[in-house]
Amino acid sequence: MNYIDGFIIPVATKDKEVYAEYSRKTATLFKEFGVLNIVECWADDVQPGKVTSFPQAVLLKEDETVVFSWMTWPSKEVRDLAWEKMMADPRFSPESIPMPFDGKRLIYGGFQKLVEF
Repeated sequence: MNYIDGFIIPVATKDKEVYAEYSRKTATLFKEFGVLNIVECWADDVQPGKVTSFPQAVLLKEDETVVFSWMTWPSKEVRDLAWEKMMADPRFSPESIPMPFDGKRLIYGGFQKLVEF
């Protein structure tokens, strides 16, 4: 069964195209290691909540925008092996592909698919 990696990322609004280029570069590597698809979404209707929200979750600054992203893998096993390979691959290092966001505020997790319509 497919496995999903999900991300919520604070990105400087001025760096929208920089982030898109980062995504294209890293997608090439992820595809090499088995990801089926990657979806990157730039927030345009995301409001702060009273208790919690996407902006609050990533401590969004006034000059930032939330990115909501997910990757679909064939299985958790493929995903786990791919991440291991990615982390060891010098092409994925911050020196090779600098992250255009604060990685300390990125939210990330792996998910088993429950239902799909």
